[in-house]
Amino acid sequence: MLSQVIEKIYDNRRSDSLASDLRRKRFALFNSLIKSTRTPLKILDVGGRPSFWENTGLFNQESLELEITLLNIEQINHPKFKCVVGDARKMYQFKDLEFDIVFSNSVIEHVGDYNEQLQMANEVKRVGKKYFIQTPNLYFPIEPHFVFPFFQFLPIVVRVWLLTHFNLGWRKKTPDKQQALSSVTSIKLLSKQKLMNLFPEGKLYEEKFGYLTKSFIVYGGW
Repeated sequence: MLSQVIEKIYDNRRSDSLASDLRRKRFALFNSLIKSTRTPLKILDVGGRPSFWENTGLFNQESLELEITLLNIEQINHPKFKCVVGDARKMYQFKDLEFDIVFSNSVIEHVGDYNEQLQMANEVKRVGKKYFIQTPNLYFPIEPHFVFPFFQFLPIVVRVWLLTHFNLGWRKKTPDKQQALSSVTSIKLLSKQKLMNLFPEGKLYEEKFGYLTKSFIVYGGW
């Protein structure tokens, strides 16, 4: 029963999954914001992938002129996008307000502790005139990366033991304890309060599963 619930929530391959439904609603919100903004638009996606944008349908809108730059820690090559290697916490290769919009989807929880998340937030606001940032909710009962109930609240030794013995969500079983430790401690999920502390001027949108908030979107500049 639990496995069916988890599949219903997280399976991106299912058009009726919560993940797919929230993605559609997320881009409906983003698209509505874009329509209120003059084009052409220079967009920086921090941690993004070409397939993510190709599936949005934005390129099919003739009225939109978009120039999208993808910033990642490893090199990506794609003819439609400008791809840059860099660090979300130190985007020194970009000038102040170089981009019309800085977009980021499920990345800020991966950059380190709260101080490093603050560095990313400050860089987002430095290089972008507007921003649109999505991140999972710390208090949603199923951790979204390991797809295990309340995994984020378990003692680290228990999380490491689980990962060394089982495949968990999108993470394969990791017999090496140091690698497992690095994996389970590399993700720092944010609460609503901490996210709003990073972006106090932003507007908050909550993505829901029933009465529960699965993830947050904070956006500003519009």
